[in-house]
Amino acid sequence: MPPFVLLSDPRVVDLPVQECGEPLVDLRDTGVIRIDTRLADELGAYAHVRLSVADRLVAAQSQLPRGLRLLVVEGFRPQDVQKRYFVSSMSRVALANPDWSAERVRTESATYVSPPEVAPHVAGGAVDLTLCTVDGDELPMGTEVNETPPEYDTACFTASPLIDAEARANRTTLIEAMTASGFVNYPSEWWHWSYGDRYWAFNTGPQHARYGPATLDLAHL
Repeated sequence: MPPFVLLSDPRVVDLPVQECGEPLVDLRDTGVIRIDTRLADELGAYAHVRLSVADRLVAAQSQLPRGLRLLVVEGFRPQDVQKRYFVSSMSRVALANPDWSAERVRTESATYVSPPEVAPHVAGGAVDLTLCTVDGDELPMGTEVNETPPEYDTACFTASPLIDAEARANRTTLIEAMTASGFVNYPSEWWHWSYGDRYWAFNTGPQHARYGPATLDLAHL
């Protein structure tokens, strides 16, 4: 698999943000996008994304073959949750590689979990998702969502050669729909797609990101 730019790369981190002010909206209110509850939280943050992200998800779903639907597992992630995820990732990597330096552990961790200061989920611009049938049955994608090293192998990489033909075809279907709707993929996670964040800006050409860290408006929940 070819090397790719990490979310923690200075070229991504140093991109400026011109916050556009779009609100977080609840995907459950669309009546169109199916939301999985495996990572549901008490406030429902997991089901929220920026307004343009929601619109683009609806557009992406319209690109899918008849009988298929997007299944969103997680959208917005509060910064404290992202920090917990990243610290947990570093702990697991360090445990699996006790001879590694702290810098190498952090770099490896950032291959799969974004540092909080630049995380697309914290900006409300990212979604983790998969494909399912109209009845909610998930399609084979080669791995489950969030199955990453060190506990799992590198089949989670979007272009991994370790998956079978059926999973490859399903990933291609997802890639085509999401790309056509303006999203970019993080290459170590086939399920992670974003729009409007720094990683999106780095990969698509704008000189700044549209979304900085977001906050869930509890008054409207």
